Amino acid sequence: MSSTLDRIHAATKAGQLMPSAAENLAAFLAAKLPAWAHASIEELVAHQAWSELNDRFYRYLEFGTGGMRGRTIGVVPATAETGTLSASGSPEYAAIGANMLNDFTLIRAVVGLARYTQKYLSSRGSTTKPRLVIAHDVRHFSRHFCELAASTWTRLGGEAFIFDGPRPTPQLSYSVRWLKAHAGVVITASHNPPHDNGFKAYFDDGAQVIAPHDKGIVAEVNSVPLGELSAFLEIDLRGVTTLGRDADDAYLAVASKAVIDPSVFKQARPKVVFTNIHGTGAVHSLPLLLHAGCDVKAVQEQLAFNARFPTVKSPNPENAEALSRAVALAEKESYDVVVATDPDADRMGVAVRNRAGKMELLTGNQIGAVLADYRLTKFKELGWIPAAGSEHVAIINTFVTTQLQDAIGRGHGVKVIKTLTGFKWIAAKIRGYEEKLRAVMGPGFDYEATPFAERAKLLQLHSTFYAFGTEESYGYLPNDFLRDKDGNSACLMFAEVCAWVKARGLTVPEYLDEIYLRHGFYLEGVINIYYEGASGNAKIKKILETYRASPPKAFGDVRVTQFQDFGREQIFDADGELIPAQDLYIVTLSNGYSFAARGSGTEPKMKFYLFANEKVGNAGELAAVKAKTRATLDALNKLVEADAKARAES
Repeated sequence: MSSTLDRIHAATKAGQLMPSAAENLAAFLAAKLPAWAHASIEELVAHQAWSELNDRFYRYLEFGTGGMRGRTIGVVPATAETGTLSASGSPEYAAIGANMLNDFTLIRAVVGLARYTQKYLSSRGSTTKPRLVIAHDVRHFSRHFCELAASTWTRLGGEAFIFDGPRPTPQLSYSVRWLKAHAGVVITASHNPPHDNGFKAYFDDGAQVIAPHDKGIVAEVNSVPLGELSAFLEIDLRGVTTLGRDADDAYLAVASKAVIDPSVFKQARPKVVFTNIHGTGAVHSLPLLLHAGCDVKAVQEQLAFNARFPTVKSPNPENAEALSRAVALAEKESYDVVVATDPDADRMGVAVRNRAGKMELLTGNQIGAVLADYRLTKFKELGWIPAAGSEHVAIINTFVTTQLQDAIGRGHGVKVIKTLTGFKWIAAKIRGYEEKLRAVMGPGFDYEATPFAERAKLLQLHSTFYAFGTEESYGYLPNDFLRDKDGNSACLMFAEVCAWVKARGLTVPEYLDEIYLRHGFYLEGVINIYYEGASGNAKIKKILETYRASPPKAFGDVRVTQFQDFGREQIFDADGELIPAQDLYIVTLSNGYSFAARGSGTEPKMKFYLFANEKVGNAGELAAVKAKTRATLDALNKLVEADAKARAES
């Protein structure tokens, strides 16, 4: 080991290793860790893999306000950690590193979450054992991490519940509430590349944590020393409860309530191609669609769980390539619509048949707009909300979601709430509406047991009825039974829209055009600039810092007329509640277009969201308006991206 430490010291002196990486490497080498872990470090040092070691050790994997994501397989793998590959192609061990998701960083997160939860319960005078529910997707090490987390939690004196196999994020969100658990965890990296995995933390309402819990949990996680971790490395499941069929049935029962008007499926049976892209979606989306009365075909070669996602470049239903097999099947079999879920089934993408008979992809913004308009229309038709709308009915989306949904909400006479990016903020608004009703109804009121239709009326009388929520990144939530976006319910919601549109003799793109003719044409664009590793993280910070210090003044001939800095300004939502400070910027331009800029919370990239809209006088000019808007937005896209890259490299 002394020769390894000497090489680390020399590499640091030569500027090949970052000082923080050298410090963390020395700590790992000094800790009581398994032989393979020490051997892996020594091998990488011996091979002078300094860039790899910097990326793996320059920091501890950041436990953010929603959890953490990171690589489980190194760019340059060590022989000792790779070991014997499993049948699914997983290495024997998750890669060593302070900045990797592995046994050590996962245990650290679980210990911190457990200690915070115990302190929270104690502060409320409760002596109950902390209760945790854990779900996992199909990724490398997901089952192992799930069992390791459950074992660690029970060793610390808590109760832990796991499923018998991969389950989606929305089921975890519901199960926290169903089991009256104090916390929840999902082992997933959503639609990230196969080498990643993640740890998403939830609290007692089934939503990802927000203030004050978020900072408290982060502080507890960061205070767990490396030396404590070895005591939890051996998995012991003797005190862990495995959930059975009743957990699936309970979730399916509430997911099915996403349908507003079941009769539309009898009026026109939608023909649906479904793909789970090797993830968890088929567990629930298929039975939900079949039970509703859809004619469903699954993409067979993508049906089985597979951590490598071998049939796609990325398991992301936002991407055309990920849906290509499903689209080909829909073309071949003349089906109406493709619905696709990501690995943990919290997001959904679609393709629909247009009037020309070709399959056409919709964006997350377009899907959300169609769902919002349909659901508000149906709620009025069925008498759930007043025909003129109500300020006690809300649709909720994020500041980076299409402004078309805002126009739809205003057109229907309901409140439109904007939140920060992330469904946890939408869930926080729902929790606030629930708590307001509970306060009015008194301690004997059972919110969960109150039938949904009755609950909707009570919320409109005494609080706010949540009618629908969505974000641009393909996330949708129909009601308040759970508190995270739900790809399974989204498949069902969209199938209902398709049945309704089909019964009217229209296509979904034609329905979308009807919405444009009422509210104007809206178009969005997204710029993703990827910067990997330690150096990439610094570039992302540089863009964010220079935007604040020196905001842009113009892009070509288009002037900046307003610059909103959510990190420095006080900004309030439609309920009058203060938006938490965040490094988010919204830039408004002289032509009425705008864009938002933020660093991604889940991937190593800088994101820009562009928004365009133009008035439409009549159906005859819609095509020309669309073409003009696209050309203008494309030009703006190039200018914004060039400016950002120049800031990163300056």
